[in-house]
Amino acid sequence: MKKDLTTGNVTGTMLLFAGPMILGNLLQQCYNIADTLIVGRCLGASALAAVGSAYTLMTFLTSIIIGLCMGSGAVYSIYYGKKEVLQMKKSMLTSFLFIGAVTIVLNILVFWGIQGILNILQVPENVYELMYKYVWIIFFGIVFVFLYNYFAFLLRALGNSLVPLCFLGAAAVLNIFLDALFVIKFQMGVEGAAFATVIAQAVSGIGIGLYTWVKEPELRPRKGEKLTDRRTVAEVVRNSSAACVQQSVMNFGILMIQGLVNRFGTVVMAAFAAGVKIDSFAYMPAQEFGNAFSLFISQNHGAGKSERIKQGMRRAAVVSMSFCGVISAGIFMLAPALMKIFVDEKEREIIQAGIGYLRIEGSFYCGIGLLFLLYGFYRGIGKPEMSLVLTILSLGTRVVLAYMLSPIPQIGVWGIWWAIPIGWFLADGAGLGYMRRLKEKKAF
Repeated sequence: MKKDLTTGNVTGTMLLFAGPMILGNLLQQCYNIADTLIVGRCLGASALAAVGSAYTLMTFLTSIIIGLCMGSGAVYSIYYGKKEVLQMKKSMLTSFLFIGAVTIVLNILVFWGIQGILNILQVPENVYELMYKYVWIIFFGIVFVFLYNYFAFLLRALGNSLVPLCFLGAAAVLNIFLDALFVIKFQMGVEGAAFATVIAQAVSGIGIGLYTWVKEPELRPRKGEKLTDRRTVAEVVRNSSAACVQQSVMNFGILMIQGLVNRFGTVVMAAFAAGVKIDSFAYMPAQEFGNAFSLFISQNHGAGKSERIKQGMRRAAVVSMSFCGVISAGIFMLAPALMKIFVDEKEREIIQAGIGYLRIEGSFYCGIGLLFLLYGFYRGIGKPEMSLVLTILSLGTRVVLAYMLSPIPQIGVWGIWWAIPIGWFLADGAGLGYMRRLKEKKAF
């Protein structure tokens, strides 16, 4: 199941490696899609708004862990490309202890500050109690998010993107089954949807950890091996922290947008909840292709194959832009039908608000697709700080414009929607400009 990304046809290698990652992330989206679909249809607009806002919050929290695992994965991949197994094992142990500690601290903090977090998000009174019940349960899944992503990025660094898909697929099916059981049959409300997600996350996290321990014995610590040193700790913390801050800044910006959206009431909240699910589902393959591209760059950077890196950049851009163009056209045309999947036809205000959001964001997916490739490129060549700079530029623009434009009566919520693609394209320009400078200096 392992694949050497430093050999073979460039386009074929990237697509074959990215395929399971893309499908896996689609299945991961099913966790929240199932919650949103069943809650929206069975429990009404207030419950949909609560689960949708909770999804944005949970995405921010888990992005911290995913970012740490992503940064560590780039380190593993570089050493795998260099064939330095011992150094890779040092990185693995260091990152497991470091990210595990961060996960525990994060879990304690969110349970302690749950009421303050909901107040900061300006959750309306008719949604507050439902959201509180949902997030109190969903926070228990944070540790399982860590386990799954740690082992998934480890296996992907070895060129194995299929096994993480298998565990995630099983968990997604279980999540949908439990959603129907707890919410529809047992009528457990939003708590049932939360329990379903946590149980599914536990299955995927524990399962993939056991698989890796049994099937990859060469990665286990051996007697007499010294697996800790200052250089490894510094390298892992640097790469993990940069990717973590990038992911958390990205989602913190989205969280700030959520707080702004909440000011417009339940209709806009519900429309945004459904729209974001459709939106993230639509461009997610481009995001996961960017992550696969990052590991392709990492292995080849470790192996010193600069020409293969340049060829991969050109091929990846063609693939990503072609995909985003097709998806943009589809979302624009199908926006009304897509909204009706999540919202009853009678909720016309919510549907219209969601259509407006989708048709603006959906027209500019090429911007976010290119940005994902730039993130992956800079992580892959060992410059994760640049990915962070691009994220800050994109999100900073989005948040500032949204808060400036939305209070204007003639613009309102439309200012929030337009701020997002503007941020994407500004960051794209900066990322391409810096890449040109690196080429001139022959830095890759």
